[in-house]
Amino acid sequence: MKKIPPALLANPIHLLSVGFGSGLSPKAPGTFGTLAALPFWCALQLLSPLPYLLVVIVAFVLGVYLCGKTADALDVHDHGGIVWDEFVGLWIALFALPFEWPWIVLGFVLFRLFDIWKPWPIRVLDAKVHGGLGIMIDDVVAGVYALALLQWLRWYLLV
Repeated sequence: MKKIPPALLANPIHLLSVGFGSGLSPKAPGTFGTLAALPFWCALQLLSPLPYLLVVIVAFVLGVYLCGKTADALDVHDHGGIVWDEFVGLWIALFALPFEWPWIVLGFVLFRLFDIWKPWPIRVLDAKVHGGLGIMIDDVVAGVYALALLQWLRWYLLV
């Protein structure tokens, strides 16, 4: 993986796209980026559903721009250090879940599994969609898959 020059991080666009530096981990940057998204989710989950979703939509749109700019600056389609997409994907996965550790851990694990495994159509989107949208969309779908499974489990366990 191409190393991110430290000077690039002086630019707020790139600093955000690498998750405030969490994506700079030499091993498993996506996992570290997802971990770095958790404290922000702790604040987000205090919002009611509509403002939460609005923040996620804005973060997605912003992420398309941020990730595209950083990918262009690095001349790499989807550099492993770009983890803003993991932030948004995790926030989608954990939407409307109880603030309880078992749910948070399960949401984290399921999101990472779907992001790494890339079941259909995630793998197709990852390969065919380019630019900032291509970087973001596979994690959004992974987040939706995790969200659907988590909400099904929650419903199933509460019935």
